[in-house]
Amino acid sequence: MDPILAVESGVRQLSQAELDNTLSDLLGEDTAPASRLLNEDEFRPFDNDYTIQQASDALITSLEALAEEVAERAVADASRRSALVPCAPTGPDDAGCFREFLDGFLPRALRRAVTSEDVNSYMPLLDFATEDNAVVNNDFYTAVKLAVSATLQDPEFLYRVEHGSAGSTAGLLELDGYEIASRMSYLLWATMPDDALFAAAQAGTLNTAEGRRAEAARMLDNPRARTQLHRFHAMWLGYRSIPHTAELVNAFNRETSALIDRVILDEPGSYLRLFTMGETFVDDALADHYGLPRPTDGEGWVSYDGTGRAGILGHGSLLAAFSKFEDTSPTQRGILVRTRFMCEDVPRPPPDIDTDQPPQGAMDAVCKYDRYAEHRDQSSSCAGCHSLVDPIGFGLENFDVAGRYREYDDGLPECVIEGNGEIVGVGDFSSPAELSQLLVDNQYVDACAVQQFLTYAWGRPPSVYEEELLAEMTGSFRDGAHDFKGFMLGFIGSDRFARRVEERF
Repeated sequence: MDPILAVESGVRQLSQAELDNTLSDLLGEDTAPASRLLNEDEFRPFDNDYTIQQASDALITSLEALAEEVAERAVADASRRSALVPCAPTGPDDAGCFREFLDGFLPRALRRAVTSEDVNSYMPLLDFATEDNAVVNNDFYTAVKLAVSATLQDPEFLYRVEHGSAGSTAGLLELDGYEIASRMSYLLWATMPDDALFAAAQAGTLNTAEGRRAEAARMLDNPRARTQLHRFHAMWLGYRSIPHTAELVNAFNRETSALIDRVILDEPGSYLRLFTMGETFVDDALADHYGLPRPTDGEGWVSYDGTGRAGILGHGSLLAAFSKFEDTSPTQRGILVRTRFMCEDVPRPPPDIDTDQPPQGAMDAVCKYDRYAEHRDQSSSCAGCHSLVDPIGFGLENFDVAGRYREYDDGLPECVIEGNGEIVGVGDFSSPAELSQLLVDNQYVDACAVQQFLTYAWGRPPSVYEEELLAEMTGSFRDGAHDFKGFMLGFIGSDRFARRVEERF
């Protein structure tokens, strides 16, 4: 087997979302403690990128506080306590019941099979909790609370650790069933494996391509898969935080989520419809906002005909996400297309440029196009990069910061928007629909979708050594008629999903 069929895999800290989801499934915790108590550094664009994750004293302190708070609530609530501890202790020092609790809790929390040594290492907590002193309550459930708190601070809970074992091919490590189960569950659900996936891991069926595909198909039928696909696209395409009212943001998100669901799960087929779909999902309020006809039942799909919109680039979620200075930003929208739709790198501005200030070259100009004149001045240090992004953004200027169509700059009827755009070296366009078609026809978005999916699946950007693998998988995606669901199933069923490259020191 050629080593290109497996990739390097580092130790990954659970992201805030993954930690909150895991605590919910493990302990019924519904207060999103990770989002409340932990500061998640800015990510690029995915929250599970282990190449930029760092441990710090502040993080360790916060994780300790989180573990103690969550453990306290898990034991204090009678229904959650009974779900956690499957037996009724006969007294404060009931070692048999405490061991039964650990036998059930530890494998789920650590996401692996546990040994008697693992369980024995927690047993002293029962002795400590039932001592007759002021520090503890001489109570069985105090021991449970201490065990839960300790486990939630265990690196094997907080991180995804993949040891693997040597197989028949030098340099490649075979993952065990539990490691594969975690790969699948955090990729498709952003949480720990459920009971069925744990059972498949224990039975060994996840070590076969057929077993992985069958479990993945089951998981994709679960609503959690939809939520995860929405999260993936929101991070990839940059619309996680939209600066508008909650009502409008919710409507935007429902619209975009409905399109994702339709092209991947509800009507599996060409994923390219995400960019070319000729209709969109709206309620009456969003239809009025866009100037589209209202759906017949108060909520549903309506046509884009005659609007210049198509697919996700016609959505308010995308059009609203990349604004600046309380207005649309041709530069930011161009960067969006270059980096998120074409997977190209855009150089950062020179260190002496203050990007928090609007263009200075023609401040007396009223119209935006004229205010950006400095960006087009070939003698300017800015011109090289801006020539790659601004022409794209100006082709979307007919749509304002809330995704509504307009014919002139806001409040300035003398500033008529031409709406002409260009991807330098590729072609011209004059609407989101034409831009989307240009990106599809020139095979940017399918290759970029594969790269972004693998970036998320691997927890890191692909390296230059994996370009051949990217090309192979992009070809597979195209050969499969751009069926994204089928692509995910094939990826999980492949040998490379169940293996990793051995570290080279």
